[in-house]
Amino acid sequence: MKTIGKISSFAQSTFALWVIIFALFSFFVPEGFTWIAPHISLLLGIIMFGMGLTLKAGDFKGIIKAPKSVLIGVVAQYTIMPLLAFGLAYLFQLPAEVAVGVILVGCCPGGTASNVMTFMAKGNTALSVTITSISTLLAPILTPALTLLLASQWLPVSFGAMFMSIVQVVLLPIALGVIVRLMFSKQVKKSVTALPLVSVIGIVAVASAVVAVNKESIITTGLLIFAVVVLHNVLGLLVGFLLAKVFKLDLDEQKAVSIEVGMQNSGLGATLAMAHFAPIAAVPSAIFSVWHNISGPLLATWWGKRSDNKGIDDSTKNNKIS
Repeated sequence: MKTIGKISSFAQSTFALWVIIFALFSFFVPEGFTWIAPHISLLLGIIMFGMGLTLKAGDFKGIIKAPKSVLIGVVAQYTIMPLLAFGLAYLFQLPAEVAVGVILVGCCPGGTASNVMTFMAKGNTALSVTITSISTLLAPILTPALTLLLASQWLPVSFGAMFMSIVQVVLLPIALGVIVRLMFSKQVKKSVTALPLVSVIGIVAVASAVVAVNKESIITTGLLIFAVVVLHNVLGLLVGFLLAKVFKLDLDEQKAVSIEVGMQNSGLGATLAMAHFAPIAAVPSAIFSVWHNISGPLLATWWGKRSDNKGIDDSTKNNKIS
């Protein structure tokens, strides 16, 4: 199990690299990956089941300990990214399917990778976990509602169909994971170190399938989508940080809110896009999966080093005073 844990940790730390490598493979050899496309919902369900296995009652203590911070984080998650996506779709005059895809990923909850990035950034990891958990549980209502509100002028959006899809691939697997954890806690604790590896394999497979199915569309619109996705992510990180600062949250909380806002559950975005819209609508989610796992670690590493340097400076000052 220790070996699996090490492999899992390595896969998680090099996540972006694997997404890029397999995205390139699927672009040049699409026939080797298109078979995955019909199984995207199953893959996301497995990932969400893994999330359920890791959920604990303590993950929701933040609601009691810091309700203001949690409320700001969840509201920011479901306002900043959807509105930014809507604005970028208009600004760049995106094709209908691409516009809906960008808005859809903007309306998704935070991704579980945000918790790792917050930890690396020396941010408030407990707050990050709480916001991710709550935003994920709210997704069946808020994701289809916001998509309907913001994207229906481009393409028809069915709230009911999207609601059922999210219940099936998010809520039910999470609930099953929680039940399994309660019934077999000892066994789950032993195997939990392998869960990041399962998540990495699942997201890499989803991204590869989306690229393979959309090779021709990516050739014609890939650069435009990439530019929009980068702007969406960077602006989300910045606006999330500034909003937390305006509400006078502590620096570690500002980091958590920023990362929570900027990093989306792109796997869910791709799954919903493939199920309810044209395949090209899933491309923004696939590219988002690659990009936010580059920008996230870069920002987290920079913040983490700044915190370390500040600690050294403070220690030096204290030594001089003493």
